[in-house]
Amino acid sequence: MTAIENSSRSLRTARWAAIAAPALFTATMFASALLLFSIQPMFAKMVLPRLGGTPAVWSVAMVFFQAALLVGYAYAHLLSRRLAPRHAALVHLIVLSGAAVTLPISIAGGFETPPSSGVGLWLIWLFTASIGLPFAALSATAPLLQNWFAAGDHTRHRNPYALYAASNLGSFVSLLSYPFIIEPLLPLREQRLGWSIGFAALAILIALAGLVVAQGALRPVMAEKSRDAAPTARERLRWMIFAAIPTGLTIAVTAYISTDVAAAPFLWVMPLALYLLTFVAVFRDKPWFDSAALQKIAPIAVAPMALTLLSIIKPLWAIAILLNIFAFVVLCLFCHSELYRRRPTPVYLTEFYFWISLGGVTGGAFAGLLAPHIFNNVYEYPLLISAALLMLPGTFANGARGFVRQTWPILLAIACLIAVRVLLTGSLPHFVDLMGKAAIVMLVALMLWYRNQPARAVALVLLIFVFSAAWTPDLKRVEMLRSFFGVHQVVDSSDGRFRLLMHGTTIHGVVRLRDDAGAPVAGPPEPATYYFSGSPIADGIAATRAAFERRGASFNRIAVVGLGAGGVACRRQAGENWTFYEIDETVARIARDPRLFRFLSDCAPDAPIVLGDARLTLAKSTDQYELIILDAFSSDAIPVHLLTREAFGIYRARLSPQGSLIVHISNKHLDLREIVAAAGSAESLVSYARSGTADESPERDFKSGSVVMALARTPTDLGELPRDARWRRMPTTPRVSAWTDDYSNILGAIARMQLILWHFAEY
Repeated sequence: MTAIENSSRSLRTARWAAIAAPALFTATMFASALLLFSIQPMFAKMVLPRLGGTPAVWSVAMVFFQAALLVGYAYAHLLSRRLAPRHAALVHLIVLSGAAVTLPISIAGGFETPPSSGVGLWLIWLFTASIGLPFAALSATAPLLQNWFAAGDHTRHRNPYALYAASNLGSFVSLLSYPFIIEPLLPLREQRLGWSIGFAALAILIALAGLVVAQGALRPVMAEKSRDAAPTARERLRWMIFAAIPTGLTIAVTAYISTDVAAAPFLWVMPLALYLLTFVAVFRDKPWFDSAALQKIAPIAVAPMALTLLSIIKPLWAIAILLNIFAFVVLCLFCHSELYRRRPTPVYLTEFYFWISLGGVTGGAFAGLLAPHIFNNVYEYPLLISAALLMLPGTFANGARGFVRQTWPILLAIACLIAVRVLLTGSLPHFVDLMGKAAIVMLVALMLWYRNQPARAVALVLLIFVFSAAWTPDLKRVEMLRSFFGVHQVVDSSDGRFRLLMHGTTIHGVVRLRDDAGAPVAGPPEPATYYFSGSPIADGIAATRAAFERRGASFNRIAVVGLGAGGVACRRQAGENWTFYEIDETVARIARDPRLFRFLSDCAPDAPIVLGDARLTLAKSTDQYELIILDAFSSDAIPVHLLTREAFGIYRARLSPQGSLIVHISNKHLDLREIVAAAGSAESLVSYARSGTADESPERDFKSGSVVMALARTPTDLGELPRDARWRRMPTTPRVSAWTDDYSNILGAIARMQLILWHFAEY
């Protein structure tokens, strides 16, 4: 073959490579993102049985993912600076081969039991040891491919940032596919296998991209570096800030939403998917949204959700969630559009992504790790929102002094409001309540009036946050504590008759302090909420106790999973030994403090409290119980790992031969009766369900309706309960499978609840 023929063939090959490069690189970026963002909810779901169903698991997981992303981007930046693209491609394939050795994905050994403290760092190490290498290797793929793409000799090489939109579109598709397709249809073992196959397919695509790189149709990108001025330190800092705020907001809004529904990938992935979609919307030559319009909308989007963000009671929860999501998306769009507008030339592409990733780690670590230790409420959420608004163009157009000159009346109002709230320690008088409602209207009107003046608009949003935190109609905060598992508030009713323990929007215990005449209540406290006399839980306990007494058997060992304020302890009778299993040490401290609640001190002063996830601590126990009460819901979120067949196997093993299990499954979002019945049936337990309502008004005496199930090996073990018409035996149905550690379907439970609500609405 002549030199001319060789040259012609090389030219044709290079031309083909240049033509095929955009499609190949886009497909590879898309596939890489699919894998990268499907492993996140999948592995988080694998971890849940080890650490309970708290949304904090996902918050810490997000911090790990951001940190691993930073490692991957740093590695990509190093390769791009030190090696030519063809050599970098070879090195990256070797790294991917090393990561493939760790597959299929599994939880690393040595992480069977979480520690009693430092759970966040323990989780970080668990994720690192289990999926650190494949995740970091995958995360490096996007910046590397964009760098190789920029070196290509084709018409689209001048804007490789457009490929980032393709990458985030793949991430978005992956995150939406997981809750709606992958999780409901595939057990975890098949998900892990499919992910490993996808990893191998991606390696082939990267190898093909490497071949394109090796054809030599490349421009001397690194040689062009001297032509472009390097980014300044101030510009790098801006990149970090505009990346940190949306990442922190993603963690904060996820915790806000999932606290009151379910600790499950179904809800965790939604804010993250929207976060990624905002990249798709603005990282393109023609953004979907105008940046100037976003800047005007941002303060208006924040104002209505800020009114209830820090308040104790959040009415119309569905609307509140929608308002939060809308404000979150608008702020992410603004920050990411600013990132794209400030992007450097392709020469500094990998460095740009490195600083973005560093900002993401900073924002994630602040919201997911630092904030729970320094704040006793979710103050990181309004702080991040305020930081985003402060970055609006024009806010500091006249400097910091100009900002103060423009906004000093609003800043003075904030200071006065804080002072009044500190001095007015009691509940608010009625006339102050009316003034607060009028102030809401005024603040919203002012927001609309100053919508085109960024400094005043931002100051008004800050005022709204302070106002919503300070103005607590009908309730008085007594104590507010925060742990890894959430924010717990002890509050008194406005008339001083009741004290409540709240987590999220759910009441976890109520004690009467004074009678209707205002006199202090003497004697052991009477349980309210779900434990009042005649409630399903109280009747279930009484029926089981009576069944043992009728047989002449001993009924003295009772286990309670979930402590709350300890109200159920006052269903205890003399001679009975009750043991409480509680995952949150902060909750145990609140329940033990007689200054806050007297249930434990008056009704079960010697009852031990076993700290740790009940599924793990019960499994280690050798005790046998005549009754186990499962009441471990955190706010209205369900700990899925406590409702699986494996969990019910543990409960059955801990029951005495004729013991029974009472499960509290009240939930405004999910119908769990058939799920519990299926899990019980799989462990040879019969189940009965009852939906109980309170005779008195909940607003008057805090007696709450509830949905409760009672399970035992035989109906006779439940005494007279099966003959009570209020209890319905639950049949097993093939259309609902028992949840397992390998499979659960949150969407199905939500759909069944919607059918029930629709049925009652018809009548």
